[in-house]
Amino acid sequence: MTVEAFLRWDSDDVTGRRWQLVDGEPVLMAPAADAHARIQAELVRLLGNHLLAAGSACSVVVAPAIVPRVQANENFRIPDLGVTCAPPSGGVAVPEPVLLIEILSPGNEAQTRSNIWTYTTIPSVREILAVRSTRMEAELLPRGSDGNWPPTPAIIRPPAQLELSSIDLILLITDIYRTAGLSK
Repeated sequence: MTVEAFLRWDSDDVTGRRWQLVDGEPVLMAPAADAHARIQAELVRLLGNHLLAAGSACSVVVAPAIVPRVQANENFRIPDLGVTCAPPSGGVAVPEPVLLIEILSPGNEAQTRSNIWTYTTIPSVREILAVRSTRMEAELLPRGSDGNWPPTPAIIRPPAQLELSSIDLILLITDIYRTAGLSK
C-alpha cells in the first residue's frame, strides 16, 4: 500500500486505535500502558513549558505523522512525540521535525527501534530520543555536525542530566519519570 492509499484507507476499526504504514503494510499500534502514557504526558509538559519560556517558535506535537525518506511512498510512521520549528502546514505530516521521541515498551520495542532508524533519514531531524518505560533510562542519538549519526546512542541514567541541543534543553532524567511510579 502507498502512503496516498493509506491516507484514504478505512480500517473499519471503530476503537479509535492508531495505525501506521510500515513498508507498505498497515500496522496497528498497541495502546499505551499507564507508565508509557505518564512518561509521554510529562515529556509534553516539560518540553512545552521550556519552549514557551524560551519564546521559541517550536512546538511539541503528540503522535506526529512522519514520512521518512526510506521508501517514502510506503512508510507513514507515528512516533510518540515530535518537536518542529516550522509553522503548521495544514497537511497530515508534521513538517521538518527537529526532535523525535519514542517511548520503548517491552511489547513493541523491536518495531519502535525499526521506526527510530527510519527517522535518521529525515534531513531536518537533529536528535532522536528513546525513553524506556520500565526503568529510568533513555537513549539519545544526536546527528553530528557532519550530518552523520553515531553508531550507538548515548545512554542516560540517574542522576545524569539529559541535554537536548536541538531545543536547548537540559533536564534531569528523573524529571521525565516524575509521575510514572518508577524508582531509581
